[in-house]
Amino acid sequence: MAKTGAKTGQVRSGKAARRERMLNRLAALRAARARPATGFVSQPEPHSIGLHARGRQLIGGNFLFAGALVEAPGRAIWDLPAPDAAFEEVAQGCGWLDDLAAVGDRTARARAQDWVFGWIKRYGRGTGPGWTPDLTGRRLIRWINHALMLLNGRDRADADVFFRSLAQQTLFLSRRWQAASPGQPRFEALTGLIYAGLSLTGMESHAAPAIAALSRECARQIDSAGGIPTRNPEELLEVLTLLTWAAAALQGAGRRPEPAHLEAIARIAPTLRALRHADGGLARFHGGGRGMDGRLDQALTAAGGKAVTASGLAMGFARLHGGRTTVIVDAAPPPAGPASANAHASTLAFELTSGRRPLIVSCGSGMAFGPDWHRAGRATPSHSTLCIAGFSSSRLGPETALRRDRRALLAETPSEVWAKAEAGTEGIGLLAGHDAYAATHGMTHVRNLTLAPDGRVLRGEDTLGAMTGEGRRRFDTIMERTALQGIAFDIRFHLHPDVDATLDMGGAAVSMMLKSGEIWVFRHDGTAELALAPSVYLEAGRISPRNSRQIVLSARVLDYACPIGWTLTKAQDTPRQNPPYFLQ
Repeated sequence: MAKTGAKTGQVRSGKAARRERMLNRLAALRAARARPATGFVSQPEPHSIGLHARGRQLIGGNFLFAGALVEAPGRAIWDLPAPDAAFEEVAQGCGWLDDLAAVGDRTARARAQDWVFGWIKRYGRGTGPGWTPDLTGRRLIRWINHALMLLNGRDRADADVFFRSLAQQTLFLSRRWQAASPGQPRFEALTGLIYAGLSLTGMESHAAPAIAALSRECARQIDSAGGIPTRNPEELLEVLTLLTWAAAALQGAGRRPEPAHLEAIARIAPTLRALRHADGGLARFHGGGRGMDGRLDQALTAAGGKAVTASGLAMGFARLHGGRTTVIVDAAPPPAGPASANAHASTLAFELTSGRRPLIVSCGSGMAFGPDWHRAGRATPSHSTLCIAGFSSSRLGPETALRRDRRALLAETPSEVWAKAEAGTEGIGLLAGHDAYAATHGMTHVRNLTLAPDGRVLRGEDTLGAMTGEGRRRFDTIMERTALQGIAFDIRFHLHPDVDATLDMGGAAVSMMLKSGEIWVFRHDGTAELALAPSVYLEAGRISPRNSRQIVLSARVLDYACPIGWTLTKAQDTPRQNPPYFLQ
């Protein structure tokens, strides 16, 4: 029965996705007959950030989009053989205009103009994959931001073509923004509609409905603690960026953003500060990366207000900070339902950064490297936490059609995840646990972390045990079935690729040198077997995964509980910081 139900759900989702594509197409064709805008009423100050190096690569014919590289010197962007849908989406969203604008010379301007007017000629009649609400919103923001560059040296006829296309896309958005998925896609669509409504002559009537809709989405999608359902830190950053851009556009046009809009910004900013490591990058969990260089600082500056960091759990993450060291722990249940389409089985995983150098990391999202890497990056062994051999703390369900592609949602997630901050003489720490393995093995994972006041020592203890009577009975059954072999499990500590790690002390410890010259040493209590194994670092914007290493502690539960103690110690003095420590 379960299989039949799942299959029926997939069929329905597939029909819904096809219907959405058909409605987008019809709205795009209708919009192609729209009356054109004739110019700008006002133009928002550009806030999008591009990279000079990436702009130079584009000019040279190297297109690195969504992890895929197409080398095509002299070819227009719309003539490229797109390797997958993700590559095509990046092209259609026109975010590359930011990079060309960062270069800013005559050649960059010529490329930008050729490709934008080429888009209008090829897709402007409502055809092509770019006519979705979120991509249209993204594209409108960039075209309006960089209009001076795009129209520089063009004649009146070209300007008319440009403004007509802007009007068509605005009309499409006004009819289809509600079809965008909740979260970042919908915020992107509404921000683009606000930009157009405020900027373009003849489009003013679309501004007020979009402003009201954005206010409602802020109240609906941003929870009271400044989090979003996906629990993806980088997506939260993108949402804050869009909200600050929309607020700036409104203020530039002499309008005040709605209270719910401003309140959402005020809630998100402290949460993002809590999810930022000492090196300025975001914690990489649930499909998110470190964030584009400069984007986080820009968004937090634009958010204004006092530089407050969220206390307690921030979007389900705990942050320990001592000296120049940060530890961020995934200490809440994973996302559920459609919000889990890119979520990871990372419960109780942690990352550690020392100063400007990441040490312990998650492998990251493999989405840019294809479906196999995407699935692998979501599994528990790709995170720095405990994992029973052959099992993840959350399992992936069947793939479901979601808008433009198919994704596997998380299934069989922990029914209980708990976390409590603890203060002691050795520092402030976190005691947390989850019951993800109770149904299959009768086991509960408990993780106890303590970061020293000066940030030089992280003490940890991971316990895998049967904590209930039912759990003990299940464990006894497993022991009988396996001839007393117990339950095999591993505790993994994935290292950043820049960390040079070697086994030390006859294989009893691991020495790790960071590029800064710092040396950290990993030791354990001898209960488990220690190994240094290969790993990968899945980083967006690269052609292939980076090779790395991981520390692995392997053991078996042979009694009702197996605790394993370990330490990460900085082996050289560092300046003490004030305040000495805090949990945020």
